[in-house]
Amino acid sequence: MLLDEHEHPEAELKDEVILERSIEHPSLFAVLVARYQDAFLRKADSVIHSKEEAEDIVQETFTKIYFNARRFKTVEGASFKSWGYKILMNTTFTHYQKLKKKGAAHVELDPEFYETLPDPANHREEEVMRDYVASFLSKMPAQLARPLKLHFLEEYSQKEIADMEGTTVSAVKTKIYRAKREFERLLAGEKERA
Repeated sequence: MLLDEHEHPEAELKDEVILERSIEHPSLFAVLVARYQDAFLRKADSVIHSKEEAEDIVQETFTKIYFNARRFKTVEGASFKSWGYKILMNTTFTHYQKLKKKGAAHVELDPEFYETLPDPANHREEEVMRDYVASFLSKMPAQLARPLKLHFLEEYSQKEIADMEGTTVSAVKTKIYRAKREFERLLAGEKERA
């Protein structure tokens, strides 16, 4: 269940402060999710015209934001919001290109965004992040690691995973949620040792 941002004691803090503190206290990240999830969903859906794909894109976007939190630097004219939207848009375009490669006819990109599609040759940073995530997945129980790997590394939608696993989308969402919690626990343990 998603936390209402006002239920958290640090909900009045600026986005940038919450992001920085969430590195050490992962539960704080829920405040940012509560603040931006609806707006990110509207934006992704307006670009890709698929509510289901937009939900996958937003979930992947928040994962990228969280894993790249240490890279965010507050500079003049750049806020968390603009940084988050940039990640959202890049994730949307990448997701769209992958769907088109798979032959997904149900997804249509808003024509306004064709010229802004990113260069697919420029994915080195994403590969490094995937390797980092994969190293943590190897430490998790298989029943938790598998859905997370399928969704975030192999980029299958929750519906595709449900079909593969012979289960429901709801069950997949639950497994991914539990897996993310375990992932956060492992990540927090790694940070304590660092």
